[in-house]
Amino acid sequence: MGMAVGMVFLLWSMNVFIKAVGLGSSSCSGVCGNFTIPYPFGIEPGCYIDDWFAIYCNNTLGSPKPFLRRLHLEVLDISSEGTLRVNYPMSWSCPKSETESASNVSLASSPFVFSKLRNIFVAMGCGNVAYLLSSDDSNSSLISIYGLIGGCMSVCEKGTKQSNGSSCNGINCCKTTIPSDLDVFTIIISSMRGASFERTEDCKYAFLVDRKWFEENLTSHFEVQKMSPVPVVLNWGINANLSSLIMGSKSSHSTCQFANRSSSLGNMSSTFTCSCDSGFGGNPYRVDGCQDIDECANPRSCRFFNLRYRCVNIPGNYYCVLDSDHKSRNKILIIGISIGIIGLLFLFIGGWWSYKVIKKRKNIKRKEKFFKRNGGLLLQQQLSSSEVTIEKTTKLFSSKDLEKATDNFNVNRILGQGGQGTVYKGMLIDGKIVAVKKSKVIDEEKLEEFVNEVVILSQINHRNVVKLLGCCLETEVPLLVYEFIPNGTLSQYLYEQNEEFPATWDMRLRIATEVAGALFYLHSVASTPIYHRDIKTTNILLDDKYKAKIADFGTSRSIAVDQTHLTTVVQGTFGYLDPEYFQSSQFSEKSDVYSFGVVLVELLTGEKAISSTRTKECRSLATYFIQAMEENNLFDIIDAQVMKDAK
Repeated sequence: MGMAVGMVFLLWSMNVFIKAVGLGSSSCSGVCGNFTIPYPFGIEPGCYIDDWFAIYCNNTLGSPKPFLRRLHLEVLDISSEGTLRVNYPMSWSCPKSETESASNVSLASSPFVFSKLRNIFVAMGCGNVAYLLSSDDSNSSLISIYGLIGGCMSVCEKGTKQSNGSSCNGINCCKTTIPSDLDVFTIIISSMRGASFERTEDCKYAFLVDRKWFEENLTSHFEVQKMSPVPVVLNWGINANLSSLIMGSKSSHSTCQFANRSSSLGNMSSTFTCSCDSGFGGNPYRVDGCQDIDECANPRSCRFFNLRYRCVNIPGNYYCVLDSDHKSRNKILIIGISIGIIGLLFLFIGGWWSYKVIKKRKNIKRKEKFFKRNGGLLLQQQLSSSEVTIEKTTKLFSSKDLEKATDNFNVNRILGQGGQGTVYKGMLIDGKIVAVKKSKVIDEEKLEEFVNEVVILSQINHRNVVKLLGCCLETEVPLLVYEFIPNGTLSQYLYEQNEEFPATWDMRLRIATEVAGALFYLHSVASTPIYHRDIKTTNILLDDKYKAKIADFGTSRSIAVDQTHLTTVVQGTFGYLDPEYFQSSQFSEKSDVYSFGVVLVELLTGEKAISSTRTKECRSLATYFIQAMEENNLFDIIDAQVMKDAK
């Protein structure tokens, strides 16, 4: 009996091996015009791993062009590293046009997803509001928070028909990122409310597009309005169930990596991709597909000071040996070079001393230039004329001190990165640990606003708000110095295991109370009301006693006491963004409170504000929570730790 089972298993293994070797064999042409189709893609039957990777060659378009057979998308290029570029249809809306824009192509159940890193979502047109929904319902006409995963709006430029520049900064054109693992979406285009200068006769466009192609290869971004499809980058991976077809036939010098992916329906699937090992190149999916790279073909290999070495290539690497026929000549050459180096050494010492003197003078002038450009004189004037005594708490640091404190802004010192800049951990000369925020380049038009903001933050004195210690303005970009908060963010505390200090109900309630008190202080107690505009768990820090402190005031704005709202271009984080603010562009203190409400729900449920593991209708935590309340099953989604502690 055991022998019979072993024989069946042996026959099955041989069948899989024979099938694997047959796939992508040399008998497959893999050519469509001037385009070469690499395995696991293929044209003829038996030349591709499965039907999703089948390519057909269309010869009716003048020159042969490859298309994905099941998705009918034109292929522009294929990378063995797991990406391919395709031509993808745009969505548009023209008031007087009788034609409709092409419908989106769904990637559901396919091995393809839209690349988050390589693509962006773009909307064009005057007074245009474009929404990206996690749905394949192209007939949807209602816009709500259900399924909303992205979007942006572009305002009109008064007095001109359309900007001819190449920028996409919110005037007639806007752009934003897309979520991970996106395979199905719907685009809805509508007009901005209350835009008195809106031109209803203009067409409006919205589409996904290859970021690099859009930002670097177009003379003007508005050229795409004359196109039908635009390049889009897809990530691809082979289904893990087909691994037996690859592992038996892949190159011996390749490595495969497996990854999990969440579909639009919330299902998890496992895929894998392969790549050639270092020193090898080619197709990792074919037998002997990864061939050794001959580094000796590069004439610069083994060339040191014109001395003659012989390059020896070995699999995956190379080494150099001195040519024996030229040892004597090289010895004379080395002596001559040594004498020349000694003579030049004295010349270099004199030149180096002169260079150091000139460089020091240039650095002084450069720092003075940056100090003036970044508003240093204006800030000094504001600090000296302020009615509130803030000189003792707010300091103007030198660039030298902060470079030394952060080890020249070493990447190992990075605490976090965001839309406004990068934060580094540093230690001042007196031993005090601080957080140094290296801001992005500030527009000269916003210089006075930045200086005013530094003065306002310098006057904030609340135990639950991260304190600003000072700034440095003699660098190319401003540097802000804050007190260091050691225990990370509230997001890390909630979603990463912490056995020593678990997230008990009392701890969560205290954190919520502290954040609420800090918001009340900013809105109603501070001498000038301040809107934070980006309240979320990653912007709430925890100190050594796990007390909450609100941080990251990079997008914050101060307003007059009698002012009720702030009209501005929509900024914030999806999942925390107030829907009314997204629709009207009017930010009020209620918008901060809405974001705080999402934080409260995270504390109660232990769920993230946006999650691809929930159903597409409930990816937003706000939607998920409201639906649970309406269906009277709120206790089903409350965190188990909260249910255990809160009697």
